[in-house]
Amino acid sequence: MQDEPIRYSIIVPVYNRPTEIQELLESLSVQTNKAFEVVIVEDGSSEKSDQVVAAFSDQLEISYYFKPNSGPGDSRNYGMRQAKGNYFLILDSDCILPPEYMAQVQQSLENEYVDCFGGIDAALDSFSDVQKAINFAMTSVLTTGGVRGASEKLGKFQPRSFNMGISKKAFEASGGFSEIHPGEDPDLSIRLWKLGFETRLFKNVYVYHKRRIDWDKFKTQVSKFGKVRPILNKWYPEYAKITYFFPAAFLTGFICSLLFAIIGFYWFIYVYTLYFIVCFVLSTVENKSVSIGLLSVWAVVIQFYGYGTGFIQSFWLVQIKNKDPRNVFPNLFFSKK
Repeated sequence: MQDEPIRYSIIVPVYNRPTEIQELLESLSVQTNKAFEVVIVEDGSSEKSDQVVAAFSDQLEISYYFKPNSGPGDSRNYGMRQAKGNYFLILDSDCILPPEYMAQVQQSLENEYVDCFGGIDAALDSFSDVQKAINFAMTSVLTTGGVRGASEKLGKFQPRSFNMGISKKAFEASGGFSEIHPGEDPDLSIRLWKLGFETRLFKNVYVYHKRRIDWDKFKTQVSKFGKVRPILNKWYPEYAKITYFFPAAFLTGFICSLLFAIIGFYWFIYVYTLYFIVCFVLSTVENKSVSIGLLSVWAVVIQFYGYGTGFIQSFWLVQIKNKDPRNVFPNLFFSKK
């Protein structure tokens, strides 16, 4: 239970994205509930956001900090240490908030207080077709994005740091985010569970996640997601799930289905074809666009390939060969400052 009134601090790390901060702050300035402060942490950017932040000083209680580059997790920790509130809302710089976001957070915590929660993400009509297709792949229950699409149970949810809240008490007890990236958010969730804190999904607390990403960057991103999971499974084997193996199994099964098709056995490839047709239809209906439906199929292909190959590589090196993940995947770790 929360013994004192909640005072919110919104923490946003930013790296070379002043335009994104502009859009995020515009959405914060029109919140129906404005009882919050904003803490912007510039993570060693060459394209600074200080002037953008200054332009909102008369509309928001806002502060700006510049620090050497040490990654988003450490930057969030830095922002939480500077913040005045006792409950921190962590957002990515490429998010846009609906006007009722803060009101929904307040109502959710009043209904069922928890020391750490996660929300979901959605796409605005103004997003590009590629952004909408990637959003489908990242949020649909049909894909590896099922977690982001709220397929996990409400309790024991692993909040994602593009849209999450954590109490000051939980932050101080856990030490905040670790140096791994991506994967710093499920790592934090598990450490919180081990400390006795609860996490929860708030389905009505959503953001518009404007991922500024192309196909190559998307493949790199999901590959990193795949590499991180076996590392977390090794660190916390008691929290490993068979479902984490599904993308790798899906990819392996697809390759085998192609081999079977070559020798004239088509049933497996028919199953995969049906799956992609379902993805196409669902995305087409959701986005009211055939072209986005087609792009979504490509996004799903990239997602399964990137995540699956990353997972298999990491599983082999980290869990089978027992290699130190910091040595074999140094690009997944930032040094804390």
